[in-house]
Amino acid sequence: MKENISLVSYLNTLPFIYGLENSPLKEKINIIKNIPSQCAEVLKRGQANIGLVPVAELTTLSGFNIVTDYCIGAENTVKSVLLLSDVPLHEIESVELDYQSKTSNNLIKILAKELWSKNFTYINTGPDYTKDYKKNTASLIIGDRALLMAKRYPYQYDLAEEWKKLTGLPFVFAVWVANKNISETFLNDFTNALQLGIQNISEAISSCPFNNEFKKTTESYLKNNISYLFDAQKKQALKLFIDKLSAF
Repeated sequence: MKENISLVSYLNTLPFIYGLENSPLKEKINIIKNIPSQCAEVLKRGQANIGLVPVAELTTLSGFNIVTDYCIGAENTVKSVLLLSDVPLHEIESVELDYQSKTSNNLIKILAKELWSKNFTYINTGPDYTKDYKKNTASLIIGDRALLMAKRYPYQYDLAEEWKKLTGLPFVFAVWVANKNISETFLNDFTNALQLGIQNISEAISSCPFNNEFKKTTESYLKNNISYLFDAQKKQALKLFIDKLSAF
């Protein structure tokens, strides 16, 4: 029986997907792709035993442990989690949240309170939401859409960069978790598959039907903005974020 793997269907997971699909593990898994807010739900429903979970969802999971030495993180600027605005920060009155990410929605609230000293009005959105075009309303945009939309706005605030200003630490957006049904042998093979992808980012990009300009942009983004190693500093940053979330 194949193991179901839940992960985010964004550009930043391309190395993970490449590694999984080009390792001996390929014949033993099914990959389920979702938006971030749905990844944890797949695990809760028992539709997968291992998944890449947004960190704000960790407190909602029981019976799961963080696994592997890999994550989706950023040492400084991430470029794909942005507050986009037609006016500078001090003039922003309301923020449209991104329905795809509970983590980023919580992160911006922490930054607004602790770094910017702002009391925004927050607007919840959904797939059918019609944008508010008032100039004092900014938009929190994540993922591939942020990479594509950034140039449309004169003011861009990178949330990972702002977190670094606040804490001096990197930020972790998502970590791999597994429940107790996953064997140690499978986890070792799984970690090796992820490592294969991280070590072959250029090959992963070349395997996609991107034009040359987009390939260059993607390579820079995955190599210079996304940080995949779940190291000691990122573990410290994750704990701090969860602590702030709990006290918020």
